[in-house]
Amino acid sequence: MKKVFTIIVFTLMVSLQAQIADKPENIAPLLIGEKIPNVELRDVNGKKVATNSLFAKKTVLIMYRGGWCPYCNAQLADMQEIEKDILSLGYQIIAVSPDAPSFLKETTEKDKLKYSLFSDSDGFFSKALGIAFASPEKYGKMLGQYSDNKNTSWLPVPTVYVVNENQEIDFLYINPDYTKRLKGSLLVSVLKNL
Repeated sequence: MKKVFTIIVFTLMVSLQAQIADKPENIAPLLIGEKIPNVELRDVNGKKVATNSLFAKKTVLIMYRGGWCPYCNAQLADMQEIEKDILSLGYQIIAVSPDAPSFLKETTEKDKLKYSLFSDSDGFFSKALGIAFASPEKYGKMLGQYSDNKNTSWLPVPTVYVVNENQEIDFLYINPDYTKRLKGSLLVSVLKNL
């Protein structure tokens, strides 16, 4: 009986976290001390990769809206500029968006990125992190185009997570205003103090 109750409670907790908020201000993100959920993402070649293997080492995780977003592209370029500093502190950089793998390749080439981008077109990861929200209707067609028609209705609130080797969140920066991003220099300072 106790085992069944535990499973029901766990399932309820996962389903509550996996919902899409009505607007960015109403998301319920995972917080410091919580574990990154194990979900499959796709790499730039479309190969499925489990997040528990991706985050087996210390990671700076960038959740962004997509390669179509100029603020996201500026943030990805900023991360590229500080990549050596991040690597020297023992972290890897992983960036995830709803973009399909083909568009991830495009972003990687356009922004000359050396770190890895992954696709969350189905939204399982963003929803499990608690950062997905219903996108404005005007984005539907474009989101469908960039996600190979897997997503026409949601966006992630841009977020930076710092994850330890136990896949626990040590730091996060999140702002419902997608124009406000964590500066690379501040991130490096945070990493030096963790």
